[in-house]
Amino acid sequence: MKLEPIVISLLDTDLYKFNMDQVIFHKHTDLCGQYYFKCRNNGIVFTREMVDEINEQIDHLCKLRFKKQELDYLRSIRFIKKDYVEFLRLWHPIRDYITVDLSEKGELSVIVDGPLFSAMQFEIYLLEIINEVYFRMSFDYETLRKSAEERLDAKIKAMNDGTYTFKFAEFGCRRRLSREWEDVVVSRFAKETNNCVGTSNVYLAMKYNLTPIGTYAHEFVQMYQGIDSIPLAYTNHYAMEDWYDEYKGDNGTALTDTITTDLFLLDFNRSMVNNYTGVRHDSGDPYEWGEKIIEHYKNYGVDPRTKLLLFSDSLDFDRAQKLYDYFCDKTKVSFGIGTFVSNDTCENALNIVIKLQYVNGRPVAKLSDDAGKAMCRDEEYLDYLKKSVDFRIKREK
Repeated sequence: MKLEPIVISLLDTDLYKFNMDQVIFHKHTDLCGQYYFKCRNNGIVFTREMVDEINEQIDHLCKLRFKKQELDYLRSIRFIKKDYVEFLRLWHPIRDYITVDLSEKGELSVIVDGPLFSAMQFEIYLLEIINEVYFRMSFDYETLRKSAEERLDAKIKAMNDGTYTFKFAEFGCRRRLSREWEDVVVSRFAKETNNCVGTSNVYLAMKYNLTPIGTYAHEFVQMYQGIDSIPLAYTNHYAMEDWYDEYKGDNGTALTDTITTDLFLLDFNRSMVNNYTGVRHDSGDPYEWGEKIIEHYKNYGVDPRTKLLLFSDSLDFDRAQKLYDYFCDKTKVSFGIGTFVSNDTCENALNIVIKLQYVNGRPVAKLSDDAGKAMCRDEEYLDYLKKSVDFRIKREK
């Protein structure tokens, strides 16, 4: 089964990839990284035909270059700098950095290995390719599309009749049913509701004149674990310092849970509280997390109603509405919602990730506020990281 090209623009990725890459381009070009694919679902089997198609799609991806219109659009984003855009004029995905394999049990292996400023860009493109290949080659696509349309119709109706009153950004790139379906979803939410404030997909933001939304991901904090001079339990501090130095308070929503929110709050001091417009939740109990953040703001004499809580952990609209109702009088509230809008069909979505696992040959890890989300290929290192985090928390809290 031969598919049409899945990625047709290098803008077809999440905004935070460019945000993070700009910091790396300006401050950390000496870092190299290794990323590994993981499917968290049980019993998922990939076939040799799927792998062949994935490889062909990657071949096509690596022939793409940024177009003038795309570079001009990036220049129009106020915090993207001219020298970085000029770098992107020269940059392109390099095929030699990617290895794809298949085990006898049908387990897909994907490894990206290269300079971090280049390797990090592959994550979203590869997840888009893998997810679409799997669903198009495993099921009848038209049946999936029909069920997705019915569910989207119901979502839009519920937003327009007042069932759902919250604002959200579409975060669906990485696990979307297909490129064309994410396009439909973003277009319809933007045109038919007042609830969608933007999208993380830069290509679709450009196409539909929407706000591109995103700050940074766990990998940005993780990469500091690979820098020899930085103590492991202080990587949040150095990551936020570099981010503020790059963006001067613009583009400022901090992610709290890379090595636990409790540790993050030790570094989220008065200066950082004032420098960042808000924080993002991606693991653990969202209500406990929200109350903890609100209390933290109050401890520094900051009115929580001037700050944003952005929730983005496996949300559907019912969960988002309950969170909105609970927090809306206490603080600003918004949501990043992905798979539930971009791949809600009659079949279960894949829970697939590509995570940074090594920097300059050293293991790195995400601890998260949910132990099930921890991912590290070196158990000894993971144990050492946990002990480092626990020691600092006990000493300073």
